[in-house]
Amino acid sequence: MTTHHRTIDCLRLLCPMPVIRVQEHVETMAAGDTLTAVCSDPGVLHDIPAWSRINGHQVVATETRDGEYLVTVRVGPGEV
Repeated sequence: MTTHHRTIDCLRLLCPMPVIRVQEHVETMAAGDTLTAVCSDPGVLHDIPAWSRINGHQVVATETRDGEYLVTVRVGPGEV
């Protein structure tokens, strides 16, 4: 099984837009694929993990770097 990784730019977006962008991309990805959202809103460190748990995905990494917040999500089963 081949997995893919995607990185999306969510800089300068405030809640709830980073979560909405993550959701839009995850809906087009296969189970096991990963997605990193690069954000400037520190709220994503709570919002994206909460959304992931509710929707069956897994946060595999978070990182804070130079005022940016990176959250990497592994797409769970059931997505297309």
